Amino acid sequence: MHLVASERIKLFSIATPWVCGGFAMVAMAGPAALTALTATESRLPPTVASTQFGYQLGLVAVLLLGALAVTSEYHTGTIHSTFQGVPGRWPALLAKAVVAAGYAFAVGEAAAFSAWLVARVLAPDADLALDSVADWRIVAGTGPVFALAAVCGVGVGLLVRYTAGAVALLVVYPLMAENVVTLIPRAGQAIHRWMPLNAVTKFLSGSGEANAGRDGGNATVLSDSPLSPGWALAFFGAIAVLLLAAGITQARRRDA
Repeated sequence: MHLVASERIKLFSIATPWVCGGFAMVAMAGPAALTALTATESRLPPTVASTQFGYQLGLVAVLLLGALAVTSEYHTGTIHSTFQGVPGRWPALLAKAVVAAGYAFAVGEAAAFSAWLVARVLAPDADLALDSVADWRIVAGTGPVFALAAVCGVGVGLLVRYTAGAVALLVVYPLMAENVVTLIPRAGQAIHRWMPLNAVTKFLSGSGEANAGRDGGNATVLSDSPLSPGWALAFFGAIAVLLLAAGITQARRRDA
């Protein structure tokens, strides 16, 4: 537990968690407010899913949070003292992932429910009650997804080590890379069905029940993953664990 406490102090002594957490909150609440205010013009009534329209930008912020928690230590050299205090390295790195995931979970829950609440206040006549499993999953499920995303970020940070490279990779991948895969002739669509962020979208959005059955519109485009929502989250969790394991293995094998 002392390693977790140590990593918590180190993480919150820099600006990264506050900036990333604040950005995630704004990224989720802002689009929710816009979709609620423009519902009459677009003729698409707000839904529970539309309140989470900014989820992808929030996810980018959390991925960066996890990566920067690692690369900032490599940049400043404090990683040397960390490894001197914990020669085995992996317990300290695992503690870092736990702290980042715990904070990301809290940010995800706060951002998702804040976005939903903002939409309810701005569109009081819309049907935004959380009265089904799908409604609860797309809102409350943001926390677990953000926690796993932070673990992915830590893994990527350990593999790349440099802030610029990690930031570039973790911004480009969620916003563009998985969609570009679909352009690959013949195999592109089949590959895309098993991409991690496409899978986790299946966990959150299911078959569109929380968006009145619509695909896209004022909510995230539905996933074509063949997995059920529960297995989709498990698949994303497995990817997060593999990235973290690969990052820890690399950190143990090479000099800090």
